[in-house]
Amino acid sequence: MKRSEINAALKEMEEMVNKCCFKLPPFCHFTPEDWKEKGSEYDEIRDNMLGWDITDYGLGRFDEVGFSLITLRNGNLKMDKYTKTYAEKLLYIKEGQMAPMHFHWNKMEDIINRGGGNVLIRVYNSTEDGRFADTDVTVNCDGREFTVPAGTQVKLQPGESITVYPYMYHDFELEPGTGPVLLGEVSMCNDDENDNRFYEPIGRFPEIEEDEAPYRLLCTEYPKAK
Repeated sequence: MKRSEINAALKEMEEMVNKCCFKLPPFCHFTPEDWKEKGSEYDEIRDNMLGWDITDYGLGRFDEVGFSLITLRNGNLKMDKYTKTYAEKLLYIKEGQMAPMHFHWNKMEDIINRGGGNVLIRVYNSTEDGRFADTDVTVNCDGREFTVPAGTQVKLQPGESITVYPYMYHDFELEPGTGPVLLGEVSMCNDDENDNRFYEPIGRFPEIEEDEAPYRLLCTEYPKAK
């Protein structure tokens, strides 16, 4: 992705966050110049990859496969100094975008529609060898438990949520014509390096072509503390 495309995506997400009256923590407003002066007191942000993020799953088709996100808080399963057992994210999806089918080996999460249009979450159980099972899926949405056939898309309107358990395949896209969506994710610790099982092998972070200065640093770009 070009840096100009990343900057535009971050600004678009920031606008949606403001529209939904969600207040971001101070570190989300740090500029690249600010980060040059931040010392080791901010290592939790660096070590746990908090802050702004972009994924195109390494496919180079961000407007079709990918979204913008912010990690607000997270523990770290590889560093004993961080004892949080939970994580929280915001995800911004615009019309035409989707996230590919995947499950998590360990993480349980709630995906919440924080505002905007409607999001469609397709669900499958996984077989032991990682394929789609043809069994009914038990779904938990805001205190209600029910079953749906394999491959059903569960619709979440603003305010609604779904619990995604380990080994539950899920993807998401928007209901056409309902507009962009700000999603929340509340979960166990997030570990993108080891806990994602995609149905089709794909990447995670985009390759960046520097055609203008960054608006915000992504969570993979923080300079080391002085």
